[in-house]
Amino acid sequence: MELLKTDYLQIIGSTVVVYLFIIISIRLFGKTEISQLSVIDLVFILLISNAVQNAMVGPDSTLLGGLVAAGALFITNYIFKQILYHFPKFGRFVQGETLLLIYKGKINKKNMQKAKITMEEMMEAVREHGVSRISEVDLAVLEVDGNISVLSDDFSRKTSNSIKKPPRHPKKQN
Repeated sequence: MELLKTDYLQIIGSTVVVYLFIIISIRLFGKTEISQLSVIDLVFILLISNAVQNAMVGPDSTLLGGLVAAGALFITNYIFKQILYHFPKFGRFVQGETLLLIYKGKINKKNMQKAKITMEEMMEAVREHGVSRISEVDLAVLEVDGNISVLSDDFSRKTSNSIKKPPRHPKKQN
């Protein structure tokens, strides 16, 4: 079968290696890289994808070569997620664990340094959740996905960083 040609096996192998390299790199460089993309982060991701494209498909720029690489990414991603689900310790190793950043209005400076989050970034995250001062925050946690969750009002109100649109009212017909 043509799909099992050495060229396509090389594309699959290279794609899997690049996938694992990107995951390890993101893990090493910190969760905050994936939480909210700035312009710099977006450009970085676009350039990384362009830089590794040739490493995955090599000189094969055909449709089939691209489909083999994409298929290898989908399958590798599926297998990787299954491994993370079935082996929680490995999942914690790869994805990390949540970090307590603020508890009852007090900043955990050690965890802020560990996460490489500046005071300005922390204040921005708190304001995005509708809280104006650190002293009003009961709990702020850096989640494994890089987002910061904030609880306030004696832990009773989970603030949201999403902006809700007002409901649309149909126009009255006369």
